[in-house]
Amino acid sequence: MKIFKKRGEMTHFQILSEISKQEPHLRQKDIAERLGITVQAVSENIKTLIDEDYITSKDGRAPYKISQKGIAKVKKDAINLRKYSDDVLETMNYYKSVWPAIATEDLKEGEHVGLFMKDGILLAGKSKQSACAEVLCDVKKGEDVPLTALTGMIDLELGQVIIVSLPTIKQGGSRNTDIDLVDSIYKNDYKKWGIEKIDKFGAMGTVSRAVANKLNIPIDIEFAISSSTISAAKKGLNVMILVVGDMSKGIIKNLEDENIKFDLVDAHK
Repeated sequence: MKIFKKRGEMTHFQILSEISKQEPHLRQKDIAERLGITVQAVSENIKTLIDEDYITSKDGRAPYKISQKGIAKVKKDAINLRKYSDDVLETMNYYKSVWPAIATEDLKEGEHVGLFMKDGILLAGKSKQSACAEVLCDVKKGEDVPLTALTGMIDLELGQVIIVSLPTIKQGGSRNTDIDLVDSIYKNDYKKWGIEKIDKFGAMGTVSRAVANKLNIPIDIEFAISSSTISAAKKGLNVMILVVGDMSKGIIKNLEDENIKFDLVDAHK
């Protein structure tokens, strides 16, 4: 729905609304104070409204009177604005009150289910959990289930991040990377940092992709590395990312800002 498509139409609507109240001593200064704009802006808009026959005035000065054309315009704009506001409120109410999850079993409308996070995915099932919600419609196992009346807290620990710094292309790139070190971290050595498994693997930059290709490591995250890594860690996933040179500095700062635990490993030969 499009309302007030042209520049200044909202101001015209507001000025016409004020004039339609038929206050006999209404001045441009009064309108300016009510709308939070300058007297000059009010004056210019009133001139336009007079030229377009929405209001009448003697010599362009108060008192101003709204014409029948002006009344029709205000009514039309007010109706459009109300419809637009109703649409926004309906959307916001739905957005605030309904959450999606994946059903771990067949669920029925009205059932109360427990919520838990696994592998970064919010799941809903009949098992007792610290967080629960009400099912809004019948769903089958594996489907997305709409939930409402969420209560409690979803048990979730932040994941950890392993940042592996690689040499730039000027420093030799993948040919000057300790490939065995990267391979060992990915396969098993992550345990030394108290990590149970690597859930997601990211590669930032061409050199990182070349190293991942040499080791046949599938890349889960390649773009928007910093924000994607933080999002994954917040969902309880452990992430290993390859970065080149000083690229790690920005990622480290963002992880620190989010209080996400990380370890930095230098993989230069």
